[in-house]
Amino acid sequence: MENRRTFIKNISLTAAGMALSPAILKGAVNDQKVRLGFIGVGLRGREHVKNAILFPQVEINAICDIDPATIEITQKMLRNAGRKEAVVYGKNDHDFENMVKRDDLDGIIIATPWEWHVPMAVSVMKGGKYAGVEVSATVTLQESWDLVNTFEKTGSHCMILENVCYRRDVMAALNMVRQGLFGELTHLECGYEHDLREVKFNDGKKAYGGGVEFGAKGFSEAKWRTQHSIDRNGDIYPTHGLGPVAQMININTGNQFQYLVSMATKPLGLHKYIVDNGGENHPNAKVKFKLGDQVQTMIKCVNGETILVTHDTNSPRPYSLGFKVQGTNGLWMDEGDQIYIEKKSPKPHQWEKDTDYMKQYDHPLWKKLESNAQGAGHGGMDYFVIREFITSIQEKRSPAIDVYDAAAWSAISPLSEESIKKGSAPIQIPDFTRGKWKNRKSTFGIEA
Repeated sequence: MENRRTFIKNISLTAAGMALSPAILKGAVNDQKVRLGFIGVGLRGREHVKNAILFPQVEINAICDIDPATIEITQKMLRNAGRKEAVVYGKNDHDFENMVKRDDLDGIIIATPWEWHVPMAVSVMKGGKYAGVEVSATVTLQESWDLVNTFEKTGSHCMILENVCYRRDVMAALNMVRQGLFGELTHLECGYEHDLREVKFNDGKKAYGGGVEFGAKGFSEAKWRTQHSIDRNGDIYPTHGLGPVAQMININTGNQFQYLVSMATKPLGLHKYIVDNGGENHPNAKVKFKLGDQVQTMIKCVNGETILVTHDTNSPRPYSLGFKVQGTNGLWMDEGDQIYIEKKSPKPHQWEKDTDYMKQYDHPLWKKLESNAQGAGHGGMDYFVIREFITSIQEKRSPAIDVYDAAAWSAISPLSEESIKKGSAPIQIPDFTRGKWKNRKSTFGIEA
């Protein structure tokens, strides 16, 4: 879905269409062995396994999932890659607690339903291992503190696996920001606008009414994700948009979220979809959804910037993360691939295409590693996520996207819910760094 960017297609990735191989990836990180485990090997978890396999430095020693079918698919992936099968944990919901006790694991990647992220990550960190957590990292405000407190007590690192931070156009825009193209930033926009209504139910024989079934009868994420739309009203998935713009204004490294205000529209989209596809008498037509079709959250930052974050997964629309980066000299928008720089763009007050800027400001990481990223998921950005996790383990350092980022970005969910419940009242955003943000330096996208 990220391959919509024209410049990704036009800036040649070496030998386009060429499959990744260990020979290509060797040298992307050093040769020190990294031993990984995976909790959750469904669709997203297996994508991480697929990318990890391609690093010859990585051993995959254990996998955990309560679905035998996903375990077998993953073992087949390992066999087909010439790897040994992994030790399996899947006896019950808590068998991961046995897996984290292994002494042949350096890091564990967690790709499970959201409500399991923190219990699993805390267990991994207490086991003395690096935790890689899929997004969003936390559901409740207390869970954000749990991640931070566990890290500060154990010294075990936690990385939020926010792949959009590594999207090629986003990293080019970050490069523009750091080189001062836009002047001083004043306002940013982002979000997650993705029509997720049609997640098909499949009983192994045929597919039924896309999007109508969820819970026990649902397929993939519909088994658990739709329940959040029933129970919650807020921005329940903020990090795809928020993570990248947070990097641009140095959140947790010289800047800080201060407070937010949220509001939501009425919830119509899922009910209409169920009626249109399953009929008025379908049992799920009686379900009452809390999540507004559009949720808007405005964040004020300590250094004066504002961020508008949008969430919409229940409306008919094309995919968009709605990036807008506004500064005192101009702005960039990913909608329409548009840019305008005062006194530099050809015509005053008129957009120009960003193609030349994307080539000029292509991030050094992408220039250096584009051939390695070819074929990796989500336009190649999944490669950079797994590479950063592996490299941070090898170098025994904090990941460039760390536990404080996981806590702060994910906390927007419960805080937006609280604001909406209180009639769009301003809600203070905790300082998860406990003041350390004033002196911390960003390492994201910066390599020696």
